[in-house]
Parts: sequence; C-alpha cells; structure tokens
Amino acid sequence: MKQNAGGIYDVLRGSFLTDESAAKNWRVIFFVVILLLVMIWSSHSADEKVVKIAELNKVKRELRAEYVDTSTILMRMKLESAIRKKVKASGLSPAEDPPQKIKVIIKE
Repeated sequence: MKQNAGGIYDVLRGSFLTDESAAKNWRVIFFVVILLLVMIWSSHSADEKVVKIAELNKVKRELRAEYVDTSTILMRMKLESAIRKKVKASGLSPAEDPPQKIKVIIKE
C-alpha cells in the first residue's frame, strides 16, 4: 500500500516527467494532446457546418416564399380579365368576330 501511495505522490509531483523514462511519457502526452486538439477542431468544424446549414435553410425558405408570391402575382396578371382592364384605357376591346384561319396553298 505504501508503494501505491508513493506512485500517486509521484504523479502529483510530476516526477514521472523528469525520470529517465520520461521521454516515453512525453511522447504519449504529446500524442494525447494532438488527439485532443484534433477532436476540438473537429467539433468546432461540425458546429460551424450546422450553423451554416441552418442559415441556408432560412434563406431557402425566404426564397421559396418569394417565388410563390411572385408566381401568384404573375398568374393574376395573365388572367384575361386583368388584361382586359389594362388595355381598356388604350381603347382596345375584344374582337366581336371570331378569328379566321388563313391557309396558304403552294402550287408547284
């Protein structure tokens, strides 16, 4: 039990980093630190992508709403009644006679 207490005391003092076999410990510590940095970077990268996706979805919804509004306005503008109202000020009115089909006959 005394040896175990000494091991904990050595860890708390940090003597495992200054012993003869400290090079092995330092390599492991650097490897763990590098893995931790990669993990933190990966987490931040994923968070940034989630935020960007949320912003793009918001823009997509706004553009879809604008598209629906614009297409509704266009459909209303293309109605015959809307066209008649606009051209009535110019003095135009619908034809009373139906249009006639013109046939072109080519004789050779």
